Amino acid sequence: MDRIVIQGGVSLKGEVPISGAKNAAMPLMAACLLTEEECRVENLPVLHDVESFLSLLRRLGVRVDSRGASAELQASDLAGSRAPYDLVRKMRASVMVLGPLVARMGKAEVSLPGGCAIGVRPIDQHLKGLAVLGVDIRLSDGYIHARAGRLRGAEIFLDLVTVTGTKNLLMAAALADGRTRIHNAAREPEVVQLAEVLSAMGAEVRGAGTDTVEIVGVPRLKGFEARVIPDRIETGTYLLAGAVTGGEVCVTGTLPEHVGALTGKLCAAGIDVREGGDRIRVKAGRPVKAVDVQTAPYPGFATDIQAQMMVLLCLAQGTSVVSETIFENRFMHAAELRRMGADIRVEGSHAVVTGVDRLAGAEVMATDLRASASLILAGLAAEGETTVNRVYHIDRGYERIEEKLSALGAKIERVE
Repeated sequence: MDRIVIQGGVSLKGEVPISGAKNAAMPLMAACLLTEEECRVENLPVLHDVESFLSLLRRLGVRVDSRGASAELQASDLAGSRAPYDLVRKMRASVMVLGPLVARMGKAEVSLPGGCAIGVRPIDQHLKGLAVLGVDIRLSDGYIHARAGRLRGAEIFLDLVTVTGTKNLLMAAALADGRTRIHNAAREPEVVQLAEVLSAMGAEVRGAGTDTVEIVGVPRLKGFEARVIPDRIETGTYLLAGAVTGGEVCVTGTLPEHVGALTGKLCAAGIDVREGGDRIRVKAGRPVKAVDVQTAPYPGFATDIQAQMMVLLCLAQGTSVVSETIFENRFMHAAELRRMGADIRVEGSHAVVTGVDRLAGAEVMATDLRASASLILAGLAAEGETTVNRVYHIDRGYERIEEKLSALGAKIERVE
């Protein structure tokens, strides 16, 4: 199993390009199931999760012509409507084929996605919304069995904000008869891009980016061409890499408005942040000031950047409180950061972080994707050598991370 070895203490400097967002890419790829016409998706990140999703589409009978950062997809001759466990277990986002499959084919069998290291992520809101649209749902043998005629537009009231659930229901409603309103919808930029693509395919979508999205379905949808938006979590990770190492890093090809909650906290912590066009530059000063952070659905502070932000707070002057409101088990990186000298006390959904003068390199274990990124950042800031084990997590969400960090001056390598 691969490991990443880092020689810390180097201030990162330079520019780093941002890849496409995997959380935007996968619903766009799933949307090809809604039409017989050819669809083209560009700026795909080259990641294990993207390749796994393309494998699932191939299994369903989609013609896939994938060339690096672009893919042509055509679902004109679907071979079936069953998404098997061996593919869905690799990536929870695979459940997004449920809505488009049942809307177009009238049936779908999708494996239940199962557990998750960072906490419970139930799909009950997906199923509740589909049932309101007229889908008959049955759970048996570890699968969701869905059957329907043409779906009917309806009022859907989600009990909690669910990003994947909102995407699934938007796609299903695009082929429903009549008007659907999704209340308490997710507002993330990835949801907005999907809504824009569904509009380009012929559906009528209003309100994307607010908590109530309205969609008028049509009997048939057209193909589309789309370019995946920049990854706002990758953007934040590289900004924090510059901050924790006391360096100066400029991310390019991004959308500053998507990371406003993070850059606001960086400014409050004493980091110099400058934005212009599709670029954000951070220049770290010393000392870093303690700030409190609370995760929240977009446009709040993203849970996916919480672990990386905690590394900066470990080196701040004073005490910060990090409150996690999205997932109940997302402080597993705290124990590994303590191995490196961090002063972190976890109290339920809160982590009390008291800044220390320095972190020391150590051998640590990654528990999930964003924890992997936080440990790499800690290794970059620490004195001495850090070895991060179980880095297969990082390949699910960061394209060429060692190469990009090396270009900024990091001493980092992957070893088998």
